Amino acid sequence: MPAAIVKRVDATGLNLKEQVVSINRVTKVVKGGKNMSFAALVVIGDAEKKVVGYGTGKAKEVPSAIKKGIEAAKRNLRQINTLPTTILHTVTGRFGAGLVLLKPAPEGTGVIAGGPVRAVIESVGIPNILTKNLGSRNPHNAVKATVQALEQLRDKAAVADMRGLTVEKL
Repeated sequence: MPAAIVKRVDATGLNLKEQVVSINRVTKVVKGGKNMSFAALVVIGDAEKKVVGYGTGKAKEVPSAIKKGIEAAKRNLRQINTLPTTILHTVTGRFGAGLVLLKPAPEGTGVIAGGPVRAVIESVGIPNILTKNLGSRNPHNAVKATVQALEQLRDKAAVADMRGLTVEKL
């Protein structure tokens, strides 16, 4: 399947909530010893506007790494097509060895997801969804696979336009 062209969203005017998914201590061995730094994976989103983004930041201290991750995520915002309570159809996303399955769920189910996938789903603001992480449990791959799966969701008007039909005939 060809990669879809993603339209980036401007961060101004959005009520963005950030969520730190993982913080990793990284050590670089140099001639004089070991240089320690921290890498942070951050997911941000606006639940009302159905916008989500992720970013990574690396710095000598944890707060600086998180701040850099938030700035990177603001440059990586994407609009997601969803129904008011769930997603339209089942989708799978793949990034590297990470494979994430997202399925629609009836009202009252809640978010059935683990760790990194839950962070992305809650940032988008989907209240009822079933997910399964089938591939790598690496947080970076899981977050990127989840966002890639959410980007595959199309609204009824776009599907009707692709098929050359009216929305009523779908």
